[in-house]
Amino acid sequence: MPLVTAVCRVEQLLRDSGTIGITAIDKRPVDGPVRVRPLGLHADVQADRKHHGGEDQAVYVYADEDATYFAEQLDRPIPPGLFGENLRTTGVDVTGLVIGERLRIGETLELEVTIPRIPCGTFARRMKVDKWVKRFAEEGRPGAYLRVRRSGPVAAGDAVTVLERPEHGVTIGQMFAGLTAEQATAVLAVGDRLAPKVVREAQLALRRAAV
Repeated sequence: MPLVTAVCRVEQLLRDSGTIGITAIDKRPVDGPVRVRPLGLHADVQADRKHHGGEDQAVYVYADEDATYFAEQLDRPIPPGLFGENLRTTGVDVTGLVIGERLRIGETLELEVTIPRIPCGTFARRMKVDKWVKRFAEEGRPGAYLRVRRSGPVAAGDAVTVLERPEHGVTIGQMFAGLTAEQATAVLAVGDRLAPKVVREAQLALRRAAV
């Protein structure tokens, strides 16, 4: 059964050599249910709100299976929260989630798949792995951002249920790799239900294809 295995939120703000000067990537598991609202988990925060957070990136989810893969590749543990994720799951093909797919977690929380995580310099400094951004990108296991369609609590052990999966079938992994014109057109055909960041990514893919 697909489950949430850990719920993580910021432990402390850390100094960072990037342009913001601090980072909230230090997420760690918390006990008990945590309320999730349109801007994310209660008591969580993002330091660089231009590139992280907001309604379309309210929750970042990463799969235990992908974390295990990286743990084997790097020969080190990848505990929940190390990648800055809010939710760690098991039994969920996060890379294979369809753009716009709606999930129920627990009894009431409903989330919608939006865009993949793009690795950045802050992430690289966190990991201290040579050429980490390139390596992470090449593996094609980015994790997914979600927006909140219905607020509710989340806790480790909650079941993850698919409520709706768009027929276009375009996945987080495909968007991360770069949408083709056909894929972008299929995504945009969903209409006004799309998250704004999804619309922008699909439109950008079409412009690139037209060059």
